[in-house]
Amino acid sequence: MSDTIVLGAVAYDPKVVTIWDGFRAWLRQRGCDMDYVLYSNYERQVEDLVARRLSVAWNSPLAWVRARRLDPSAQAVLMRDTDRDLTSVVVVRSDSPVNDVAELAGRVVGTGAIDSPQATLIPLDLMGELPISVRRFDVGIGLHGDHIGGERDAARALAAGEIDAACMIDANHLRFAAEGILPAGSTRVIAQTPLYDHCNMTALGGSSPALEQFTALLLGMDYADATARPLLDLEGLTRWVPGRTSGYEPLESAVDRAGFYDRKGEVTADEYRP
Repeated sequence: MSDTIVLGAVAYDPKVVTIWDGFRAWLRQRGCDMDYVLYSNYERQVEDLVARRLSVAWNSPLAWVRARRLDPSAQAVLMRDTDRDLTSVVVVRSDSPVNDVAELAGRVVGTGAIDSPQATLIPLDLMGELPISVRRFDVGIGLHGDHIGGERDAARALAAGEIDAACMIDANHLRFAAEGILPAGSTRVIAQTPLYDHCNMTALGGSSPALEQFTALLLGMDYADATARPLLDLEGLTRWVPGRTSGYEPLESAVDRAGFYDRKGEVTADEYRP
């Protein structure tokens, strides 16, 4: 079993089983023995990776930050092309008197769940010490923002006039317009975060023939291949790319400002119970 790649993934949606069943079959057909373990939250997944019960973990950006702090040998071996150079936005209603972030002082800002990098941690870090009242929409705690219910609820509250601004990843701003929650023309973007990266495949310390084979096969997946395309579509990418770590600096800063993890990777956030 030493040559078996054991991958950890978080079950944020029932389709996760379909996704990794498909990847397991695809990899095994090409001589890579792979299996997977599903988790209900990222904290347990990271702890099992660091305990070396997993070969590789499909980590959220927040899980990557914790893994690196717990074990400095952590490396990002792979990521999706869609995980690079993302941004979040702060949105107000189009009839709001607020035109920039500074004017949110004394107002209510809606965010996603407490552990959402994209809809809570990074946008709030952008606001610094601004005196605002934060209304969190804690949906799917432990999923690190993979479940967008909190962002959607914040968008609904904005549309209803219950809050003055809402934070969300820019792709979800477009999605909520298409869903009719925030119809086109009903909102304005008053701020945008620096670019940041999202998920990655995290492994610990060095490499192995099995990990090298796993990585090479995924990097070689071709969207034009009819056997690969459905799997890539389900996982939201057109190709796998080599992992990089330069895009996590905004989240590192946000984690420190919020006191979410300490420098050694221990959970220190108040009210966080995954």
